[in-house]
Amino acid sequence: MDDHILDQEWSAGSLLRFAFPTIVMMVFMGLYTIVDTIFVAQFVNTDALSSINIVCPIINFTVGLGTMIATGGNAMISRKMGAGAHQEAKEDFTLLIITGAVVGFLILLGGTIWIDKIVYALGASDLLFPYCKDYLMVLFLFIPANILQTLFSNLFVTAGKPGLGFGLSVLAGVANLILDYIFIVPCGLGIRGAALGTGFGYLIPTVAGLIYFARSKGTLFFTRPKLKWAVIGESCFNGSSEMVGQLATAVTTYLFNRTMMSLLGEDGVAAITIIIYAQFLLNTLYIGYSMGIAPIIGFHYGNRNDVQQKRVFSISMWFIAAASVLTFAVSMLGGPYIVRLFADDTSEVYQIAANGFTIFSYSFLFCGLNNFTSAMFTALSNGKVSAVLSFLRTFGLLAGGILLLPRVWGMTGVWLAVPLAEGIMFVVSVMCLGSVHIRASTVRAK
Repeated sequence: MDDHILDQEWSAGSLLRFAFPTIVMMVFMGLYTIVDTIFVAQFVNTDALSSINIVCPIINFTVGLGTMIATGGNAMISRKMGAGAHQEAKEDFTLLIITGAVVGFLILLGGTIWIDKIVYALGASDLLFPYCKDYLMVLFLFIPANILQTLFSNLFVTAGKPGLGFGLSVLAGVANLILDYIFIVPCGLGIRGAALGTGFGYLIPTVAGLIYFARSKGTLFFTRPKLKWAVIGESCFNGSSEMVGQLATAVTTYLFNRTMMSLLGEDGVAAITIIIYAQFLLNTLYIGYSMGIAPIIGFHYGNRNDVQQKRVFSISMWFIAAASVLTFAVSMLGGPYIVRLFADDTSEVYQIAANGFTIFSYSFLFCGLNNFTSAMFTALSNGKVSAVLSFLRTFGLLAGGILLLPRVWGMTGVWLAVPLAEGIMFVVSVMCLGSVHIRASTVRAK
């Protein structure tokens, strides 16, 4: 493979071809994430569905750690590759993989020891506690694999192998589908079966990544690492926006659960579970594109190619605009059909979720640009700005909306929280992107 695959003149076609495997990979990840909830809702019950959302903050925290190391490290590694420091990039890559594995095992140990306290702290009712504990206990066993597959998913792109990441994600998704059904229905394992299917799905890209990078002699492969705390620190700091985003998702999920439990009980929690998982699936188009082109932005930042950077940015704006309109249309027209995958259309859960989807759908007009803006600043190794944007978007606007709006408008306030937060953040993102363009133009003029 050409060591300089990222160093080319990018057109709309070549950029989308490069990002396409990562986009599809994220869509498949979204699909096999949502499969758990569909199978649980259809073959167990909606109380079990609610329990998945109760423990979801733990999964968000874990994914946040993996994504923080992956995206922050990705920007650093691709920048060093662009500057010609290939051996240093390989050493840093190996160190970050080891760091992810160690963090995963520490979470596994702590989670299994304190699982009862964790489940109750997340707000599980006595009715939901057994489901939450069964699901979370199994997932804790696969936490190291979850972090490593997140790392490999990002770094396959940096290594110039986005197609490999895509293929492994498809394989993991298909395995998850099959194993979910086998464990839940014929084996009768209930919600534990759903967790087992997800866990084995994590293992596939993890094992494949370990084998590939141990044997590869291409752009990136395992080598003897040097323990450099500055590398770990820079990766965590630069990827902190992604961690902030996942932590905020954990907090807002907790707040949504608490609010819905207060307003409508377990049915309300089940309804918000459907909305949140549908949102993740529909957002994968933006997330996959941003992940797919992040190494390109980082590479050209490293070799100071402003012409290519401007071209990539311009194409990205057109793509995000088109994807936003498309996702909004799908959510508005297909919302009731998506909800029907989880709940019978005569049930109370269906009525709650279907009514909420109409209002919630407007958030998709804005969140694509917001996701891209945060990812772009991370790829430019500007973790500070990216973290501030993520913090404002989630902890500030969304969490504030969940706490305040239901007091004024009841259930309508719950559904308005996300579109309002994304709409305000859209304006902030436009201003930040405009300031970057102005600074770049000033530098070129000088």
